[in-house]
Amino acid sequence: MPLTRTLADATVVITGASSGIGTATAYALARRGADVVLAARTEPALQEVARRCRELGGRALVVPTDVTDPVAVEELAVRAASEFGRIDAWINNAAVSAVGLFDEIPVAEFRRVVEVNLLGTTYGTRAALPWLSASGGGVLVNNASVLAEVAMPYQSAYNATKHGIRGLADTVRQELRVTGRGNISICTVLPATIDTPFFRHAGNHTGRELVPPPPVYPPEVVAETIVRLLRRPRREAYAGGAARLVGLQWRLAPALAERVLGWYVHRTQFGPARALESSGNVFRPDAEAVREGGWDGRRRQLVRMTTAFGLAAAGTAVGTVAAMARRARSGRR
Repeated sequence: MPLTRTLADATVVITGASSGIGTATAYALARRGADVVLAARTEPALQEVARRCRELGGRALVVPTDVTDPVAVEELAVRAASEFGRIDAWINNAAVSAVGLFDEIPVAEFRRVVEVNLLGTTYGTRAALPWLSASGGGVLVNNASVLAEVAMPYQSAYNATKHGIRGLADTVRQELRVTGRGNISICTVLPATIDTPFFRHAGNHTGRELVPPPPVYPPEVVAETIVRLLRRPRREAYAGGAARLVGLQWRLAPALAERVLGWYVHRTQFGPARALESSGNVFRPDAEAVREGGWDGRRRQLVRMTTAFGLAAAGTAVGTVAAMARRARSGRR
């Protein structure tokens, strides 16, 4: 079920709103006149995002929130409803990452990634549902990643949490339907690589500079996908053509896709510079109200890389169909 009112009359809560996709989404909603409730750990950045949202035509409320604290997330919901009278939509977007080999990522950082990404989404969902019900229905959007469907090396904690978010969304959607609360839609967004500060802020235990594997899409691609989901909810939506193609490859030939994607990411996720070991923003907030990460050079590879992914997907599909046909012929003998 879509929003029960237009975006111009809607109140939308966004976690992780102080940079990247969260900031881009806040701006996209403000342009449409929505009331946005901005949550993240860095209050100065949130205030800057709120100022810009007001310039764009929306009302904005800043609520500094650490999504790993369930009490704080409940208070976020109460503040939003108290300020604007209701909550029509909730976007779980906050996320961090610790990059490195699985057995070299510090346990404390791995735990924190799980707490922010998976438990933060869990707490947000629990806080949102009663208010969405009280509004007569609404939409909850979880910003997962294409890594909720596929996997890439050096991102074990992030991969695990995004897979968990997808499973959580599927389960809650089922429960709402069978308990007569189908007026609340649960949606999952699966973005490709996005040009945000994410890779600069991630914990880094590789000894090398982190860069986003191309093709890299602007954050507005995800923001507009989220806006469309609020208007016309779907179970899942890809953001960026490469995400759809990689997901297709993974479904058609998972073993082959796992090998190819592992090989590709191993060669494209690191820049030429060395890097000191760091926990990045896993424990320490450092957002600056910036949407983009400055990966323009990798954005320019978008068309070429998307074409390559498309050809690979087509080849995988042909190979899979041929293998199925061979098995079918063998079975008839």
